[in-house]
Amino acid sequence: MRALILFDSKSFGGSTDKLIDSIGLKLAEAGAYVEKARCKSRGDYSFVKDFDIVIMGAPIYYLMVSSELMGSLLQSNLKNCLQGKKIALFLSCGSPELMANMLYLPQLKLNLIGSTILVEKIFAPNQLTDQSIIANYVDELIVAYKKES
Repeated sequence: MRALILFDSKSFGGSTDKLIDSIGLKLAEAGAYVEKARCKSRGDYSFVKDFDIVIMGAPIYYLMVSSELMGSLLQSNLKNCLQGKKIALFLSCGSPELMANMLYLPQLKLNLIGSTILVEKIFAPNQLTDQSIIANYVDELIVAYKKES
């Protein structure tokens, strides 16, 4: 499996970056080839076509999915490059899970019609470094990927 972690985060080396590194490490331990790329609203995402699965994630800021990830879906060729792709989603936020599932995930999912969303996860602040929760997310992703392949 060739996996791309496509993400946004306002900080470098912060909690979202550490979460992404943990997800990537767990995938690599399971035998996947993993790359990560930070989103840019007006980037060229043609390289996405080279990956079997795209894991997309970002933190929530001011009740919105981080602007660079949403911007890349709306202002670049990312949405077209994701057509037919297998996708996993994650968000990191301090909001209750119900609110996150009803308000934040739909912001992403509305832009991913035509793609297969394998798994999705809301990571609460206390879960961002919990290796068992991260491992469960990766395990669910791998199982779902194998079912779809």
